[in-house]
Amino acid sequence: MRILVAATLALVLGTLPVRADFAQITDRSQFMDLVVGKELTRPLVRLQVEPDGAIRGTGALREVRGAWKWQSGLFCRDLYWGERDLGYNCQTVEMSGNTVRFTADQGQGDHADFRVR
Repeated sequence: MRILVAATLALVLGTLPVRADFAQITDRSQFMDLVVGKELTRPLVRLQVEPDGAIRGTGALREVRGAWKWQSGLFCRDLYWGERDLGYNCQTVEMSGNTVRFTADQGQGDHADFRVR
């Protein structure tokens, strides 16, 4: 069970860097236009960042839910994966084509790339 949880978290929270040109998004209205209300996907994960401040979806067959706000050019979220509290974290947001990258800890931590549909 611990191996399954660790593997799932690795898929949900981070990937190896991929060579691409990402442009940082620092404006809330640009973030809203590019991401909000659309489906964000990666293997085993489907999320929606809603205009009402909610985050909804699934990750490895578990419910993902939370809340978000835009603060000082960062995407700040409080997130639950099933019963597990992933906590509050402010993240940088970058776009490359139809890929959005969220980097934890104000751009200093792990990143996760999602396809925007």
